[in-house]
Amino acid sequence: MKRIVMIHTSPVSLNDLKALTAEIIPEAELINIIDDSLLEEVKANNGLTPAIISRMTTYVKVAESLKPDLIFNQCSSVGEAFDIAKKCTAVPALKVDEAMAEEAVRIGRRIAVVATVASTMRPSCNLVREKAAVAGREAEVTEYLVDGALDVLMKEKNVEKHNQLVLKRIQEAEADNDVIVLAQGSMTALLPYLKECARPVLTSPRLGVMRARQMLGLK
Repeated sequence: MKRIVMIHTSPVSLNDLKALTAEIIPEAELINIIDDSLLEEVKANNGLTPAIISRMTTYVKVAESLKPDLIFNQCSSVGEAFDIAKKCTAVPALKVDEAMAEEAVRIGRRIAVVATVASTMRPSCNLVREKAAVAGREAEVTEYLVDGALDVLMKEKNVEKHNQLVLKRIQEAEADNDVIVLAQGSMTALLPYLKECARPVLTSPRLGVMRARQMLGLK
């Protein structure tokens, strides 16, 4: 059995990622670490703080102590903290949105990034630009923020309202972009509504878990 330790900042995507891992990597044991204070601190400060980086480094070291084959970061908002933290371990490490960003720059130049948390926008856009540079491709990245939509989902528990707010921004993005990237894993709830979308719409969880399988050396 392979072992994956997954670091989460919210329980919202936990069950979906557990199900995806069971489906795509049945050969893997999944261990989860959750700290829901991280995302609130990122939102309150509109970005990373030294305390966030410190805690993320601690979680990476805890993950390492569990002797995993892969450490997986679930949250885009703390992706850049994870980039710093993973330098303290030799264990292979993966951010949930890396494969999605690579796919976006592969299929289009004009890329819309739709996010429901302001603090996620910068690291998500930076990741797309970074992957474009690595691939030697041009990328014109446009931000489409649906501020407050994640609170509607997590605090109000209103899935329908969340979906309608995000769908409106996706429809705005369709006209001027080649591909649409959904920055939060929680936005996979929208997939049933996007079958008629005129542009490819990418979400991170499935692509991320598929990349994890590749990194584990599984056929």
